[in-house]
Amino acid sequence: MHQFLPYAWFRGECVPFAEANVSIATHALHYGTGAFGGMRAIPDPKENRDFLLFRVDRHAKRLSQSAKLLLTELTEDTFLNALKVMLKANKPTKPIYLRPFVYTSDLGIAPRLHNIETDFLIYGIELGDYLSPEGVSCRFSSWTRQEDCSLPLRGKISGAYITSSLAKTEAVLSGFDEALLLNTKGKVSEASGMNIFIVREGNLITPGVDQDILEGITRASVIEIAKDKGINVIERAVDKTELFIADEVFLTGTAAKITPIRKIESTILGSNRPIMNYLKECLVDITEGRNPKYNQWITRIKIN
Repeated sequence: MHQFLPYAWFRGECVPFAEANVSIATHALHYGTGAFGGMRAIPDPKENRDFLLFRVDRHAKRLSQSAKLLLTELTEDTFLNALKVMLKANKPTKPIYLRPFVYTSDLGIAPRLHNIETDFLIYGIELGDYLSPEGVSCRFSSWTRQEDCSLPLRGKISGAYITSSLAKTEAVLSGFDEALLLNTKGKVSEASGMNIFIVREGNLITPGVDQDILEGITRASVIEIAKDKGINVIERAVDKTELFIADEVFLTGTAAKITPIRKIESTILGSNRPIMNYLKECLVDITEGRNPKYNQWITRIKIN
């Protein structure tokens, strides 16, 4: 049962979460014509009055770009200002996950993006670990990751997540925690809502942006941290069989953070993950505001 924050941003103002409701005729509900983001925010371990947001500028930019793909506009400043007001209204005391959503709010029935009303909202929930930090079991999905020529995969378009939903449920109902999706070329793309990394011979390898992946913000952060620490990073196509023989395999995402894969299909993977563990420690230090080198990645908002 989710513990929702008491206030949401809805139709240009903060309102009680229970009152932030849309019509059953809302266009986006029927056609998937929305785009969302996902952000984590935590209380500052050193200053209880501050809340720390990780790479909020990147999240704002991606949501703004996603809005453009829906032929509407949501400026980064509009989003950030609403986010600050909403956080101050809620005064959270625990780690939270924030969900901004830009969508076609019109009540029309034609599938279109022109001459249509749009809006955006933000709500939040208390959230600890989305996946087990001990590691997850995965299977390859029978569903294939969409191509960018059929859906605008550079945005987090809500309608695209039917594939993720099908893949996740297929995995769970067959005894696994998570699904891994191949693209139409048979190469590894991503998990149901996370990017994937492998380690081979000291190299950190991840599918490139040409493999129909979502350009994840945590993914980009891990790549930058690894390069800063002298770890060789390679972005390229990854074959399915590489995952079975890799030294380390892990997932990244806003909700998942950095989560190891302990098993793929019937193959148990190694539990020695020095590179992943090092990157995870670095990321935790950064998100908790303990690494001055990455201060620009952290936005502090006073909530009291």
